[in-house]
Amino acid sequence: MRFARTYKALGVAAVLALSLSACGGGTDTGNGNGGGDTTKVITANSTEPGNGLLPANTNEVGGGRVMDLIFSGLVSYDAKGAIVNELAESIESTDSQNYTIKIKAGETFSDGSPITAKNFVDAWNFGAAAKNAQLNSYFFESIKGYDKVSAEGSTEDKMEGLKVVDDTTFTVALAQPESDFKLRLGYTAFYPLPESAYADPKAFGENPVGNGPYKLAADGWKHEVSITLVPNDKYKGPRAPKNGGVTFKIFSNFDAAYTDVKSDNLDILDQVPPSGLQNYKTDFEGRYVNQPYAGNATMTIPSYLPEFQGEAGLLRRQAISMAIDRQQIIDKIFYGNKKIAADFTSPVIDGYNANIPGAEVLKFDAAKAKETWAKAEAISPWPAGKVFTISSNIDGAGNKEYITAMANQISTNLGIKAELNPIPTFKEMRALVNSKKLTGASRAGWQADYPSLYNFLGPLYGTGAGSNDGDYSSAAFDAKLKEGLAATSVEDGNKIFNESQEILLKDLPVVPLWYQAVQGVWSNNVNTVPFGWNGVPLYNEVTAK
Repeated sequence: MRFARTYKALGVAAVLALSLSACGGGTDTGNGNGGGDTTKVITANSTEPGNGLLPANTNEVGGGRVMDLIFSGLVSYDAKGAIVNELAESIESTDSQNYTIKIKAGETFSDGSPITAKNFVDAWNFGAAAKNAQLNSYFFESIKGYDKVSAEGSTEDKMEGLKVVDDTTFTVALAQPESDFKLRLGYTAFYPLPESAYADPKAFGENPVGNGPYKLAADGWKHEVSITLVPNDKYKGPRAPKNGGVTFKIFSNFDAAYTDVKSDNLDILDQVPPSGLQNYKTDFEGRYVNQPYAGNATMTIPSYLPEFQGEAGLLRRQAISMAIDRQQIIDKIFYGNKKIAADFTSPVIDGYNANIPGAEVLKFDAAKAKETWAKAEAISPWPAGKVFTISSNIDGAGNKEYITAMANQISTNLGIKAELNPIPTFKEMRALVNSKKLTGASRAGWQADYPSLYNFLGPLYGTGAGSNDGDYSSAAFDAKLKEGLAATSVEDGNKIFNESQEILLKDLPVVPLWYQAVQGVWSNNVNTVPFGWNGVPLYNEVTAK
C-alpha cells in the first residue's frame, strides 16, 4: 500500500511539503534539469561504508546512500517523503496485521536473474536470523516468529509470519496490528536479495548484485577512496538515472570537499562545513540549498558507565544537558542554520510535538545545571581527576568545532574537565561505539530511514535495538512503543509515541541538541541538485551541463 493516495490520507505528504517549502532557502533557478547531458558521470562526497553492502547490515549514511541507488524495494520515497511504488504491484491489508503483497512480474536483478516473492522472503528471513548477526535485524521484529529466529543461540532461520504464495505474491503476518508498518517498506533492510548472496554474504557485500537504478561498476569500490556506480539497464522503476553514473569520493575533511566543489573538481557536496557557512550563499550563488530535513543531533551517555548509573547518574545527565548553551553553538559555529531540539524526533515528521512535558531539561540554565550536579555529588562523588570525554569522528562537517565548544561549556558551567576525544573517521567511530567500550559520551546523529516518529524512537532507544548506542533499556518505554505501534491509525500512534518521549525526557539516555537542516552546494558542471525529505541529494535526478 505504497500508494500516494494512502499516504496523503495519513497527512504525512502534506506536512512534509509544507515543512520543506516553508523553510527551504537557496536558489531561484527552478529545477534546471531539462536538456542536460545524461551521459556524464557526476561526483559527490561520501564517507567509507562501515560494513559490506548488505541490506540488513547497512545502518549508516556512507553505505546507505549507495544501497539506495543500487537496490530498490517494494516502495521508495519521493522528494517530499510520499510513497511511490517500486517493485510493489499492491500491498493490501484489512486489519493492519495481515498483508498480501504482490510484486511486479518480469523484474530482474542487474545480473539478469528474476526477482520473485521468494527473494523478499529469503532476504527478510536472513536479515532477522540471529546467526547472521545483521545490524538491522530489529526492523523485522514486528513479523510473527521474529522472537524465535532472533533469540540468542537460535538456529532457526524462517519467520512463521512470512509465506510465499507464488512467484509474484507473498504474505506477511505481524505479531500485532502496527500503525506504520507500510511506511517502513522503503527502508534498506527490506530490499530483496538474489540467490547468489547467500553462498558467501561477506564477499557479496564487497561486490553486490542489486536491482536499483544503478549498479556497482567493475572494481567500483576502492576502499577509503571512491565508490563508482553506473546505470543499471535492467531497472524499470520510477528513479531512472538522468546521468551517466555517480562516483562517490571518500573525504575525511569537509573543508577539502568544499574547496573541491568550489573549484568544480567535485559536483555535489551535501553538507557545507562551518568554515563555509558564512559565505556559501555568495560562493555558490544560485547553486545551493538550505532546507530542514528529518534528522537531529544528540549526545549519547552510555548506561554502562558507572558514573551515570542510578539517581546520581540521572542528575548528572540532566546537569550536562542544562549546561549546554545550544543557541550559542548554533549561532557561533553553524551561523544560525540549526534549531534547538525540544524532543527526540524532528519537526519535519508528521505528529511532531514541540511541547512534550519534561522538556525543560533541554533548556540552558547554568545555575540550575551546577545545582543539579551538586546534588549528584552528594549522592556519589565524581571520581577525582576524571575527564568527561565526548568521542566524535572529526571527518564530519563541524563535529570537531561544536564538540569542542560543548565540552568548554560543560567545563565552565559544571566545574569539571570535559574535552573532545577525536576519532579520525566515521567508520572508526562507529566501530568504537558498537564495541560498547566507550569511557565517556559520544556524538550521535540520526537521519530518518522512513517518515515516521517511531523511526526516531524504536531503533535508537528500544531495548536491544541495533542503533541503541548507549544500551538504554526501559520496560515502560518499550511497552509504550508497542502500544503506539498497535494503534489503529498513524495519528493515534503518534500521540502515544509522544507519550513515550515523556519517559525519555525523564531518563535522558541521550542529550538532544538540535534539529538538522541541510546546506548543500554544487559545482558549475551540473544543473540544480534536488534534495529529499531526509537531506540526501536525489542523485538520479542530477544532470550535467
